[in-house]
Order: sequence, then structure tokens, then C-alpha cells
Amino acid sequence: MKQVVIISGPTGSGESTITNAIIRRHPNFARLVTATSRQPRLKEKHGKDYYFFSKDKFLSEVEKGNIIEYTYIKNRDSYYGTYKPDLDEKLNRGLTVMVNVDGVGVDYYKRKYKAVAIFIKPGSIEELRGRLKGRDSSITDAELNKRLENAKAEMVNEEKYYDYIVYNENGKLEEAIGEVRGILQREGYALDKKPNI
Repeated sequence: MKQVVIISGPTGSGESTITNAIIRRHPNFARLVTATSRQPRLKEKHGKDYYFFSKDKFLSEVEKGNIIEYTYIKNRDSYYGTYKPDLDEKLNRGLTVMVNVDGVGVDYYKRKYKAVAIFIKPGSIEELRGRLKGRDSSITDAELNKRLENAKAEMVNEEKYYDYIVYNENGKLEEAIGEVRGILQREGYALDKKPNI
């Protein structure tokens, strides 16, 4: 039985909203908590939002085998990766783990865990612009444009690694959630299995 599914998308695509909706409706699903070398943002907690490590500690965790795949985001000067203790603990409890990774991670999880990969896309770049501004009204034009450029590059460079593309258009979130649930069922994920808590 499949126990790992990849749900990713550019910032503002709604992948977190969709992931959280699946977890709320299906208690046997859980989000992987990613390791990162970036600083925590407002209200973010270690072990809940991310595992926050210094760059040196992150790389030492890689050497120890605790971070099993990772990527370096140059324009953020930060590492992001899979923290194996978190993944193993959730798999051992019988949970289906939802991971958010880039193309390198997609390849890793498909090979090692037979994961299905779903890419969430906004209806358009203009929709994305509106969402990012709505989420952070103090965002500067320069920061907004940088995020939009990153999102465009991600959609061009990353989506080819995925098995499915789901559009999350404004006002159609429920349809997008329904489409993801349909894919999970078709691909053999158990939506209502009881976890071993």
C-alpha cells in the first residue's frame, strides 16, 4: 500500500490549503515536517512548521543520514530537505505522509517510496499575484515580482516531474480538493484507514 504522496506547487498555489484540507478530512494523512536552514518566521515553531537548523547543523544532519534528500535555494540562501526521523515516525504509525518537495525530491520519493506526485497550479499568474498581495498586504512590488518570477520558473521547470497537474482556480478550491482526493483513490491510497496512534 502506498504511504507517501507528493503535493507541491509554487508559492500561493494553494498546495498547503489543499494538503491541510485532506488531513482534516482523513486523519490517517499527515504532513511531513521539512528541515530547513532558514530562520523561523513569525509564530513558526521548531518541529511543527519546520525543523530549523543552522547551515552547519543541517549539513551535519545530512552526513549522519538524518536528512535523506535536500535542495539548496540560492536566492533564499537556504537548504530544505527531508528529515528522516519525522518521516519514519509517521510511516511507522501507519500514516500516509504528504510531502512538499522540488524535482530532486520528486525523483527520490518516486524511486524509494513509489510516491505519486501532484502539482498544484493557480488558474493564472494574475490570480497568483492577487493571492500573494492578499496574504501579505505589506509586500513590496520588488518582492512580489521576485515571487512571481520564481513561481513562473517553477511551473516551467518543475511540473514535468509530476504525474498529475491540478488547477486551483479562484473560487474553485473545493473542486481542486475533490480532484486530489479522486487521484488518491484511483492511485490506491487508503483514505479512511485508521492510523496506529
